[in-house]
Amino acid sequence: MKKKVLIVEDYADTRSFMKVLVESYGYQAIEAVNGEKAVEAVQKQLPDLVLMDLAMPVMDGLAATRVIRKFEGMAKLPIIAVTAHGQSYYRQAIEAGCDDLINKPFDFATLEPVLNQYLGC
Repeated sequence: MKKKVLIVEDYADTRSFMKVLVESYGYQAIEAVNGEKAVEAVQKQLPDLVLMDLAMPVMDGLAATRVIRKFEGMAKLPIIAVTAHGQSYYRQAIEAGCDDLINKPFDFATLEPVLNQYLGC
């Protein structure tokens, strides 16, 4: 069974690009358009890893990560912050409960090693 990666991104074109990349690595991609939908998806679909955009409407990625971390069994779920704001958000992301941070824009060579590291592949 393929491992599931939840892509949380408010921009449809970026989300589609990320989905193509994730699926090209052999993972199943599921999607959420904001932090609130991400919280719902984590509870219903039980992903193996979350790629969490930080700046989104409705609920941002930092708030969503804090909520997800409170769920039973989600303390070890890898949540990777994704941001165009660079390393300036690294500390905030880690404090919110993210495991790592990837800067946008990223490419095939950047994303694959991070997914493999956290998914044990």
